[in-house]
Amino acid sequence: MEKDFEINIAHLYPELMNIYGDFGNVCALKKRLEWRGIKVNICKISMGDDIDFDKYDIYFIGGGQDKQQFAVSEELQKNKDGFQKIAEDGAVMLAICGGYQLLGHYYQEQNGSKLAGIGLLDAYTIAGEKRSIGNVTIETDFLEPKTLVGFENHSGLTYLQGNTKPIGKVLVGHGNNLTSHEEGAQYNNIFGTYLHGSLLPKNPAFCDYLLQKAICRKLNDNGYILPEINDRLECLAHDNLINKSY
Repeated sequence: MEKDFEINIAHLYPELMNIYGDFGNVCALKKRLEWRGIKVNICKISMGDDIDFDKYDIYFIGGGQDKQQFAVSEELQKNKDGFQKIAEDGAVMLAICGGYQLLGHYYQEQNGSKLAGIGLLDAYTIAGEKRSIGNVTIETDFLEPKTLVGFENHSGLTYLQGNTKPIGKVLVGHGNNLTSHEEGAQYNNIFGTYLHGSLLPKNPAFCDYLLQKAICRKLNDNGYILPEINDRLECLAHDNLINKSY
């Protein structure tokens, strides 16, 4: 079922932001398009590269250590206006852990110094003293099935504000912080989350949700529906992890 369009995915700074299996998210996006006969291009964006914001339909950035986050923060600032424009224009973006933190206003270290984000999400993160590690299950209000499963490993405490809403309610795990019982953030089609694992291979409904959003924007057709595929194994992997603690 070949389509007469192609989806372009920008993988941001994979040399620095790619821990705990985050590259698997890009693989899942690619394969679920290819299985439907839809052409896809994966473009690696490295430090110093120009970004053609008119070209890409989906942007992905993974997690990284503090040293890598500092370097990527400086790089993102150079393209802040471009990212803010596409965020308001409905482009799809998924950011994991350290990448998630950089989409907010800032990350505040324990010594009080702040690492600047690019403000796509109305959120901020402060360094905590305790790491949140383990399996996570959250309940969304926009997916079917409603659950997302993943693995968190972070000490940052993220707080949402304004029009930025959580991806879901925490059923197992900690999520954004130790008090809100919420996980992730979303504004328009910009999504940030602490869920590694990697996230999309075992959450096919969320992967397809992102793909459909990107294709609808690409075609300027909100009625577009992704063709069905046989993803029984992916759904079984998802179901097997629901509400499992670690």
